[in-house]
Amino acid sequence: MSWPRTALIVLVALVLQVTLLSRFSYEGARPDLMILLAVMAGFRLGPERGAIVGFAAGVSFDIVLSTPLGLSALVYTIIGYAVGAATAGMVRTSRWAAPVVAAAGSAAGMLLYALVGAVLGEPTLSGPSLASIVVLVAAVNAVLAPLASRALVWARTDERDRRQPFLAR
Repeated sequence: MSWPRTALIVLVALVLQVTLLSRFSYEGARPDLMILLAVMAGFRLGPERGAIVGFAAGVSFDIVLSTPLGLSALVYTIIGYAVGAATAGMVRTSRWAAPVVAAAGSAAGMLLYALVGAVLGEPTLSGPSLASIVVLVAAVNAVLAPLASRALVWARTDERDRRQPFLAR
């Protein structure tokens, strides 16, 4: 895996999240592009790399959020790893695989984020309804999944990955 390319993808996603996607809101809920990176990294690159990309995306997002430092990093790391482990044996030839995994993984991530935030005493369950957050994030991430998937495949450059062409789809 090319770490400079991966860092560039995380940086571009963070800039898009903070500048463009933060302006879109439905009943107070906003899209979350950073969790999409964690989910798609787990799906395309496996559990270990999904956890690494999830941690990088989470820490970079935590820097601009007012939540406790590490909350997003913890949740995104867990989701990146869990999606990678859950989809390890999945055939990735269907065009619908990435959007379905992105929607399900993003929904699970938002639920986990709310749960962990509530345990830490954050008002994650007050404000916009959790249902509207989950639906919005899952829908937006399902639409953006092919783009995120292609970007992460671009970052994957090692020899092991070249021998497994089914991951490139």
